[in-house]
Amino acid sequence: MNEKLPISESNPIKARCYDYDRFTYPWHFHSQYEIICVRESHGLCFVGDCIEKFSAGDVILFGTNLPHYMRSDDIYGSAETTSRVQGTIIQFEQNFMQYSFDHYPQFHQIKMLLEESERGIIFPSQNTTKIGELISGFPLLSGFYQISGLLELLQELATTSERRSLASPHYYRKFPAMGNKRIDKIISFVNNNYTRNLRLQEIASMASMNTSAFCRYFKENTGKTLLQYVMEMRVGYACKLLEVGGMDISQIAVECGFESITHFNRTFKQLTNLTPTQYRNNIMR
Repeated sequence: MNEKLPISESNPIKARCYDYDRFTYPWHFHSQYEIICVRESHGLCFVGDCIEKFSAGDVILFGTNLPHYMRSDDIYGSAETTSRVQGTIIQFEQNFMQYSFDHYPQFHQIKMLLEESERGIIFPSQNTTKIGELISGFPLLSGFYQISGLLELLQELATTSERRSLASPHYYRKFPAMGNKRIDKIISFVNNNYTRNLRLQEIASMASMNTSAFCRYFKENTGKTLLQYVMEMRVGYACKLLEVGGMDISQIAVECGFESITHFNRTFKQLTNLTPTQYRNNIMR
């Protein structure tokens, strides 16, 4: 889901504290950067093609257009506990101080941090550090101090070695340009038909191109081949089915459009660094 946030160049930062029974927002992306500081709770964070455990004190930075969602452990929201999911969320505009970050050497470390965030970054156990202190007080800032506070926070994040990237290096980060009606039509068609046997000629004809020209056009607009795109859509759907449960792995392979269980297992491992069984076991922990 493409989440639309009330953020713009004239109102570039939004910050708030959160207090929930559990995380409920679905798999989504947005064009803004997002920092989540977990004060209380634990569970799993799904980021691109990665599954990461999170716990109290962790800080996670999501880059722009990076699919993600937080899933609380089952204890949260149940009648067995009064524990809450609590913390702070900071979101800021995609082009926030972009010229300065690109041209001034003083901001080089922040620029590199934001580029790294395209894969998502986790900063473990920050509750008692300066990063934790800056984030906890951030929702109270306004005006100039909100801008300067964000710069200070980003600099602290950029210079700490206690971090690791989440999605794999090859994870797809380039989204088709909004408003390009031809590619939008193609992507929409593929998104609704990727589980069946798609013929290259069939899709190329939708763009009124021969197959060679279409392959070049598709890669220029999406950053990947049609086959790569379809395989990633199928594996993404498989991840959802593995999470829901109720189907065995061979059934999921067929449901997602793979020609064989061997092809499914090989493709899934290539894209997630896990076998389907390992992925399901990680979710069930």
